[in-house]
Amino acid sequence: MACSPWGRGGWCGRIAGAVVAALALWLAWPVDVAVASNGVVRCESDGMARVHCAMDTGDGVELVRQISEHACIRESDWGVDADGVWVARGCRAEFAARNEASAATRSTIRCESRNGRLNQCPVRLRGAPVRLLRELSAVPCRRDESWGIGRNEVWVSRGCKGEFEIGSRDGGFPPGPRLLTCESKQQQRRSCGTTITHGARLVRQLSGMPCTEGQTWGWDAGRVWVDNGCRAEFSVE
Repeated sequence: MACSPWGRGGWCGRIAGAVVAALALWLAWPVDVAVASNGVVRCESDGMARVHCAMDTGDGVELVRQISEHACIRESDWGVDADGVWVARGCRAEFAARNEASAATRSTIRCESRNGRLNQCPVRLRGAPVRLLRELSAVPCRRDESWGIGRNEVWVSRGCKGEFEIGSRDGGFPPGPRLLTCESKQQQRRSCGTTITHGARLVRQLSGMPCTEGQTWGWDAGRVWVDNGCRAEFSVE
């Protein structure tokens, strides 16, 4: 039976229209972008899109290789839920599930010195390491000067207020960088306390004033500092 292949009224035209509609629906369907090899899952975000990749997260997840030029910072550019790992803001990386034996647990405790007084915050450490995650006070928190650890406690004094991370006795701290926001207000210098072992780098400038390393921002083992109106997000390890 002859027909005009692209005629609107013919059956060929109706079939072609259905095929085009099905193709458009398939292209619009969200795809879980992940490639698994030897237990490693590759998950990629294009642009600002958030992408979810299914994997086993029961004992935790480690970022094993960053592929993108964009930063991959946990809880900012990637994270974990019950069904897998997600990436966003251009992060492209490979992830691996940790086994129970190597899993590092993460827990935090907030401890505050009021009116400069000593405050002892009980926590079950049993030899676990502790680091300053985020300084909450204008007064600096310096280890063994205004904060430290006892047998089963974190202590603070001299007005130090902070959020502290308790690592695992066997696995230490979860791997990967942490995101820290530090802001110089009214052109004044400010220090943002945190424990830094490997280094810090600027990942996103928030201010109109320039953030130049060594001039308007820098870091040492205990803090990131900013000056002259620099406001930014930093990746610290």
